[in-house]
Amino acid sequence: QVQVVESGGGSVQPGGSLRLSCSASGRTLNTFNAFAMGWFRQAPGKEREFVATIKWSGNRLYYADSVKGRFTISKENSNTVALQRNNLKPEATAGYYCAAGMGLFPSSIRTDTAYSYWGQGTHVTVSS
Repeated sequence: QVQVVESGGGSVQPGGSLRLSCSASGRTLNTFNAFAMGWFRQAPGKEREFVATIKWSGNRLYYADSVKGRFTISKENSNTVALQRNNLKPEATAGYYCAAGMGLFPSSIRTDTAYSYWGQGTHVTVSS
């Protein structure tokens, strides 16, 4: 079992930056096959969408096209990932959810149903 906890949400003006962190606990993550940990977001009235994720073995990164060049996901230590978001736009306002799972391969890694463990979410508001 893996527990996932996010931190770092808040309010920021358009063009500003915010950093989210997500920590996983419960087991040594390197023991999982094809383990990945990343972020999804859900804006009001919209479906949850993929943002970015990182494969634990090999550190391969995956991004949604809408955030490439502005968001950076990174592994901070053996059980924590960060999402650095720059040049934020109002459409980035959403609940951001950290997710973790095993058996994730390129064909499924952008799909929320492929992830088994979810945090409670942290809200981000981008507004002037």
